[in-house]
Amino acid sequence: METPTALVGGAVLAVFGSALLLWCAVELRLRHRLRRSGIPATAQVVADPEDGDGTDSSPLLSYAVEPAEPVAAAARNAHGPVHALRPTALPGEPDRPVLARPRGHTPLRRPARLAPGTAVQVAYDPRRPDRVVLAAHEDLPALPADLFWALLGTSALAGGLTLLALALR
Repeated sequence: METPTALVGGAVLAVFGSALLLWCAVELRLRHRLRRSGIPATAQVVADPEDGDGTDSSPLLSYAVEPAEPVAAAARNAHGPVHALRPTALPGEPDRPVLARPRGHTPLRRPARLAPGTAVQVAYDPRRPDRVVLAAHEDLPALPADLFWALLGTSALAGGLTLLALALR
C-alpha cells in the first residue's frame, strides 16, 4: 500500500474507531444514569402512525410526565433568576403524554412483549422527558450489541493506528 493511501486510510479508520468508542461510552453512561436517577413511569407501547404494519423494531412509547415544580418569580441564585425547564400543568389539567422511542439496543424484530397496547416500565430524564430507557427488568439483552459496537470501534481504531504507524515508518 502506498504511503498516502495508508495515511488517509489509517486516519479515517482511527477517527471512525475513536468516534464509535466515544459514542458507545456516552450512550452507556446515559442509559446507566437514566436507570439510576431517572423518574420511573409506566409507558404504553403505541402503534407508530408512520409505520402501518407495526414492524418497526424500536417501539413508540407513550407516558405522562410529572409537572415541573412551580418556581417563584423572586427566587434567585448566584447566577440570576431560576426558571422552570418546562411549564407547569394547571390544576385539573391532564398531563400531556410524551411520545418517544427508548434508547439502547433494538433487535431486528420487535419482541412480542413490546406489541402495541402493552404496558412497560420506563425511566425518563425529568429535564428532557423525551430521553427514556426501558427499566432494567424490562430491558432486552443489550450486552451483545454493546460489545459488538465496542469491538468494532476498538478494531477500527487499532487498524487505523497500525496503518498510520506503518505509513510513518
